[in-house]
Amino acid sequence: MKQAIRVVALLLLLALAVSGCTAVPAAPAAQEAAESGEAVQLSVIHYFSDTLGKEAMSKILSGFNAANPATEALDNSAGHEDFKTQILVTLAGNNPPDLISYWAGARTQFVVDGGRLAPIDDLWAANDLDSIIPAGIAAGASTYGENKYLIPIGYHYVGMFYNPEVMAAAGVTTLPTTWDELMAVAEQLKAAGVTPFALGSMNRWPAQFWFDYLMLRTAGPDYRARLMAGEASYTDPEVMAVMELWKSLVDAGYFVENANAYDWTDAADQVANGQAAITLMGTWITGYWNGNSLVPGENYDFFPFPSIDAGVPNAALGPVDGFVMTAASAHKAEAEQLLMYLLNPQVQADWAQAQGALAPSMQVDSAIYNVVMSKANEQVAGAEVFAFNYDLATTPPMAEGGLNMFAQFMNDPSGYAAYLAATEAVAAEVFGKYSGG
Repeated sequence: MKQAIRVVALLLLLALAVSGCTAVPAAPAAQEAAESGEAVQLSVIHYFSDTLGKEAMSKILSGFNAANPATEALDNSAGHEDFKTQILVTLAGNNPPDLISYWAGARTQFVVDGGRLAPIDDLWAANDLDSIIPAGIAAGASTYGENKYLIPIGYHYVGMFYNPEVMAAAGVTTLPTTWDELMAVAEQLKAAGVTPFALGSMNRWPAQFWFDYLMLRTAGPDYRARLMAGEASYTDPEVMAVMELWKSLVDAGYFVENANAYDWTDAADQVANGQAAITLMGTWITGYWNGNSLVPGENYDFFPFPSIDAGVPNAALGPVDGFVMTAASAHKAEAEQLLMYLLNPQVQADWAQAQGALAPSMQVDSAIYNVVMSKANEQVAGAEVFAFNYDLATTPPMAEGGLNMFAQFMNDPSGYAAYLAATEAVAAEVFGKYSGG
């Protein structure tokens, strides 16, 4: 695994190192287009390539074009997984797009460090965005170093989404709030012939949520942040304890078999059709289920990941999606127009409802949320910490190592100690030092 991660890390670093991290000079395309009377073409690349996301983003960009006839935003989408590496190569080339969607956190920091993004401090100040975007999101998702870079379009909360009918049929009348109560519910479901937890880890990332919450609920947010930064070791007792706890669930038969053979929508379907009762997933699952005519609060609902160790701060988990402007954009003024359009309250509301997301803008009325999303909104508001999920909380080369480890674990949990040792070797290489336990 170490050699594979080395190749990925080199690919990512070389992509950002092309041309010595010097921004490609902007071409005078905007001026030429204005003089000719033609609409300025604004290149936009995003990863919302699933059916619901692609349709919703297409409507947003079409609406922008209609409202701004002098500008034509070109709608280009790329597959979610392919985007992660392909966009880095694109950014390092001689013809990068003007705007890209990106995940807030370590991935944005990685590209900022490579000199490939343009700061938007002037735009932020001129439009008083501190009055629109909550301070927590502005600090955690939009700010990198001393500058603002990212306009958030939506964020998600990861919770335990379940089928109420299946739970009721198994005799589960009270939702678990502690680990012991969750284990009792899992045993009750198993006894009723229902697999407690669905997981589709074919693309690796869905498994990370189990690692994330087990870590956050035991070692706590501060330790997890140190692990994500290479300041703690994957062979530490805290990480070993997380994997042992996770392994106990697999050994007990609480997960669907062959989780790596399914993707997250398969797991969602398994819960919807009653094959399993619960899946740990982000609120985008509500957009998927709504699109399949499931009724929130009736056909599906959620509860927060239970507490494990007393005294550990309550952390909510999830990603923030946003848009960033490339340093080499030839159409800065038009790109800023689109960034501000994405903060329009109606646009944010439409996106939230289409995606099963929460709107970052404080100008959006919370009445737009259905009963399930309203509860998710309350959970985030009441959390002491909002943490990015694993592959957004650590640098991309390290994320590759961790995601591979999670997939190995779901294939054979018994080897977790060896997987952690190999992952720590990746961390030592990625962070340039050994983080001893």
